[in-house]
Amino acid sequence: MKLVFIIGDAAVGKMTVGQELMRITGLRLFHNHMAIEPVIEIFGRYDGKTIAEMRDLIFKNFAASENYGMIFTMMMDFDMPSEWEYLEHIKGIFEPYGTEFYYVELIAPQEIRLKRNVSENRLKHKASKRDIETSNQRLINDDQNHRCVSHEGEITFDNYLRIDNSNIEPEEVARLIKDTFDL
Repeated sequence: MKLVFIIGDAAVGKMTVGQELMRITGLRLFHNHMAIEPVIEIFGRYDGKTIAEMRDLIFKNFAASENYGMIFTMMMDFDMPSEWEYLEHIKGIFEPYGTEFYYVELIAPQEIRLKRNVSENRLKHKASKRDIETSNQRLINDDQNHRCVSHEGEITFDNYLRIDNSNIEPEEVARLIKDTFDL
């Protein structure tokens, strides 16, 4: 089993790169909003506890399956210890199954991410982003209040790759990940 974490700031391209990586590797994609959107739809609001429980159930059942592996995408605030603990929590679910872990951090400046924030693919898969004004303001606020880009050398995981995907097509980024980690 393989687990590829794709982390990065809002609208950096995690889901889109994950979709391409799934297409060329056979890994299954579980992007962050696959748990968020149904909970918002059912509850009428974001409910972190329910989202976390849904994710854990999916992780537990997937880890015990015969699947080749998973791609999981998430935003990460590198200054919050709870974010690092969450990565370890997920790893703890998969470790008993001999899982190999890979980490990809995508980075791009805010002006590029604001353009990506309104892409057809993003809006198709993330209903909560369709109010463009609110979504753009949330992205800007997140940039002011959270550090979602690592410092050079901060991440010391084995199998870590940092990619500035500002001017690289998702297909090329996915190919780079696949080739680097021999997925």
